Amino acid sequence: MKKLLLMAAIALSSIGANAQQNLTLSTYKGTDLAKYTGKTLNVSVNRYVFNGWNTISLPFDLTEAQVNEAFGNDCRLERLVGVENDGSNIRLNFQDCKAEGIRANVPYILHYTGETGTKSFKTENVAVYDAPSAITFTAEGTGETVTMACAKTQKAAEGLYGILAKDNAEATFVNVNSISTGFYATRCYIQLSNGNSTLLTTNHIGSDVTDIKSVVKAGERVEVYNLSGVKVAEDVKGLKRGIYVVKGKKVMVK
Repeated sequence: MKKLLLMAAIALSSIGANAQQNLTLSTYKGTDLAKYTGKTLNVSVNRYVFNGWNTISLPFDLTEAQVNEAFGNDCRLERLVGVENDGSNIRLNFQDCKAEGIRANVPYILHYTGETGTKSFKTENVAVYDAPSAITFTAEGTGETVTMACAKTQKAAEGLYGILAKDNAEATFVNVNSISTGFYATRCYIQLSNGNSTLLTTNHIGSDVTDIKSVVKAGERVEVYNLSGVKVAEDVKGLKRGIYVVKGKKVMVK
């Protein structure tokens, strides 16, 4: 009898352990990740995506192969690497980064070429993390801060920018205050320190952008241009984070 009870206890314990290893991520209301953070789990995702540009942030890593498997080989993945003034507007510089895959809690824009609908995928043995998911840059001159972040739970649209599903052929972030009910979990938004009256434009940069240290030698004086072709400096010292053109090449200041 004792042996039977012991075997039953072990079996129940095993079932509980296996159940704990599986997580279905809610991409609408959100998931309480605090109790899962740091654990290695099998994660199932059912995410609605539109043909065109979407935003995405996940609490675990995906390799390039896994991104392709989930969203197709023709999908594009880009992350925000800098902002700059574009007249009275602000230009958002997004760089191709699919070769790096998706990193946990990093906000991305995703271009999907398949049929609009729910994409389901399961990733086994991944570490899940409940961590902040925001990237902040400052527009040179105006001092306005631009923050791109992920909605961990359903989030109201007030004061925020997003990509409208009805017009997502371009990854243009617009004021969604009066035309959207908000953001579902795993979607990303942009927030400006000076409110949401500024027009945002999007610039797509290829993966050929290099670190400025690989182009400019220590102490070398060079002419630095912004992406509009306007000279902004004659020295790389003191440059804020962003994308510039130096010696005819696009370089990144981190």
